[in-house]
Amino acid sequence: MTAELAKKLASPFPGRWDRSYVAAKVKTDPLYRAVHAELEGSEMPLLDLGCGLGLLAFYLRERGLTFPIRGLDYDARKILTAIEAGIFLKMPELDFATHDARQGLPDHAGNVTVLDILQFFTPPEQESLLGLAAQRVAPGGKLVIRSGLHDDSLRFKLTVAGDVLAKLSFWMKAGPTHYPRTADFERILSPYGKVRIEPMWGGTPFNNHLIVLEREG
Repeated sequence: MTAELAKKLASPFPGRWDRSYVAAKVKTDPLYRAVHAELEGSEMPLLDLGCGLGLLAFYLRERGLTFPIRGLDYDARKILTAIEAGIFLKMPELDFATHDARQGLPDHAGNVTVLDILQFFTPPEQESLLGLAAQRVAPGGKLVIRSGLHDDSLRFKLTVAGDVLAKLSFWMKAGPTHYPRTADFERILSPYGKVRIEPMWGGTPFNNHLIVLEREG
């Protein structure tokens, strides 16, 4: 099933690089299954910050989640590709737009995802973004984050190396700036609700963690 899903979601993308990237992510990255598990059963709209090619939205639709999804990313090339892929896949209530989260966030009340982008922000920018994202989580909703965490592990060093390589290969428009620590998430997010932090390495060598803020209903 995973191989079939990877092939289907990769098929709309015109370039070999994008197709290979999408297929590999669906097959090997635990992120999409984890977000699906967190949001399954919710009917609240989702604001997906740093949506890239829109893969999370397409994955959630294909797995049967029907709530409206708005994806934002500051890479205009990726947003255009996401829009075209969404048209090809004929999935309803998906909206993708170019937006720099450093300029604030649009109005929203529901669930929010912030996946694999915090390392590109300075500490004050991270704190501002997390606060704004948490404020947009509706009662009973969740803020779901994936981030590499700063610690002394080999996994952390490999995480930094991977992000630097992504910049050198022009996949990402910027290199890493700052990696948050566990205490940063607890300090910033705890005023808004219950915070849960757990490793999410899967089969990867990276120091990725899943951070979930749950607001009481």
